[in-house]
Amino acid sequence: MKIIILGAGQVGGTLAENLVGEKNEITVIDSDPNRLRSLQDRLDLQVVVGVGSHPDILKKAGAEDADMLIAVTNSDESNMLACQVAYSLFKTPTKIARVRSEQYIIYQEQLYKQQDIPVDHIIAPEQLVTKAIKRLIDYPGALQVVEFAEGKASLVAVKAYYGGLLVGHALSALKEHMPNVETRVAAIYRRGRPIRPLGTTVIEADDEVFFIAATKHIRAVMSELQKLESSYKRIMIAGGGLIGAGLAKRLEHNHNVKLIEFDRERAQYLSAHLDKTIVFCGDASDPELLTEESIEDVDAFIAVTNDDEANIMSAMLAKRMGAQKAMVLIQRSAYVDLVQGGEIDIAFSPQQATISALLTHIRRGDIVNVYSLRRGAAEAIEAIAHGDENTSRVVGREIGDIKLPPGTTIGAVVRDDQVIIAHSDTVIEANDHVILFLVDKKYINDVEKIFQPSAFFFG
Repeated sequence: MKIIILGAGQVGGTLAENLVGEKNEITVIDSDPNRLRSLQDRLDLQVVVGVGSHPDILKKAGAEDADMLIAVTNSDESNMLACQVAYSLFKTPTKIARVRSEQYIIYQEQLYKQQDIPVDHIIAPEQLVTKAIKRLIDYPGALQVVEFAEGKASLVAVKAYYGGLLVGHALSALKEHMPNVETRVAAIYRRGRPIRPLGTTVIEADDEVFFIAATKHIRAVMSELQKLESSYKRIMIAGGGLIGAGLAKRLEHNHNVKLIEFDRERAQYLSAHLDKTIVFCGDASDPELLTEESIEDVDAFIAVTNDDEANIMSAMLAKRMGAQKAMVLIQRSAYVDLVQGGEIDIAFSPQQATISALLTHIRRGDIVNVYSLRRGAAEAIEAIAHGDENTSRVVGREIGDIKLPPGTTIGAVVRDDQVIIAHSDTVIEANDHVILFLVDKKYINDVEKIFQPSAFFFG
C-alpha cells in the first residue's frame, strides 16, 4: 500500500519502521528536518519537510494516489484537519487520526462522519493504555492480557515462578492438571529468546509463557504457572492526567483508589469529578506522603505522569516501601526493557498500544485485531476466515494441513460463542475468528495472504 504518515515522533517513527519491512511505500511528513533525516538514515522511505495539513505538502507527499493517511502528530487539530484536506482535495480512501482530547472523543459518534470531519478511524492512546492497565488489575500476576472475539478468548503472558504447579514439568502435563480446561501455549520466551512449545517442552522458572484460553478459564491456567495472586483491592495512582483520571474512574467502584496529583488546580478538579477516589495534592516520590498513606498496604502502585524518570523513581520507591506491585507508564520505549522485571513489575508504553491499534486498521484481509507483544517483537492477530474450500486457503482445512509461515501458530478458533482451542485436526469453517501468534512479525504479509479469499484459488 501507499501510506502517508504525518508526524515523525515516536509513534510515527515506530509505525514507519513496522510498515517499511512489509514492502509498503511509505512517505513521512514532519516540520522537523532532523527527525526526518534520522528516519531516512535507518529506513527505506520518502520524507517531506513541512506542515502536514497544508495541501501543497500533502500533494508533494503523493496524496493524489495514496491509499491511506495516518496523522499522528501531537496536535489533535492538525491531525483532524489533515484528514479533512486529504478527503476534500485528494479523496484519500482511508484516513486515521490520533486524537487525545477527551472532548473530541466523547462526541466521536456525532463528529467523525464524511460530511462533517472525515476521519475513518480515531486512535485514542490514553483510552488504549487505560484499558490495558485495567486488564492487568483484573488478572493479578499477568504481564500482558489481550482480548479477542469481543472478549470471548484471551491471550495472556505470565512469568513462570518456582512453586508453580507446571514448573519443571512438560507442557503435556497441562491436560492432566486441568482435564476440564482447554488451553494452548502459543509461545515461550526463555532468557529473551523464543522457544517453540512442544508437548515435551519443560517449563522452567522465569520463562515468559504466552497462553490462549477462553477468557473464563484464564485464572485457572495462570494458577498452573505461578502461585495465584489475590485480587488487587487497594490501588494508588501517581499522576492525574487523562490516563490517571480515566483509570481512577474505571476502578473506583470496585477498588479503594488513592490518586496523587502534583498540580493543585488539577487535584481540585479531580476531587470534584471523581466519585469515590481520594485525591491528594503532592509529590508521589515523597517518602513522607507515601508513609502517611500506608504504602505498605497498597496492592498496586501505578505511576502514569508525563515524566518517565518521575514514574520510574516513584514506583521504585513505592516498591521498596512495601507496595506489592509497581507498574509504570514509559514514553520512551527503549526504557521499557531496562526497567521491567526488577523492582518494577510491569512497564507499559503508550506507543506500543497505539501501534497495535493502528496496525489493526492497516492490515489486509479481514484482520480485526492486531496486538503488538513483547515490546513489538511478536504479534497476535485475529483474522476472520472467509470463502469456501475452493476460494480459501484455510476454510475446510485441518490446521495441520495449513501452510503457516515459520514461527506462526494458530492458538484458538472462536465460532459463534464457542472458543475452540486449536489442534492439528481442528477444521476451520467459514466466518471462524482465527487467533494466531507470530514469533517473528516479518511474516505478517504471508499470514494476510493466507486469509484473503481469491476467486482464482482452487487448492
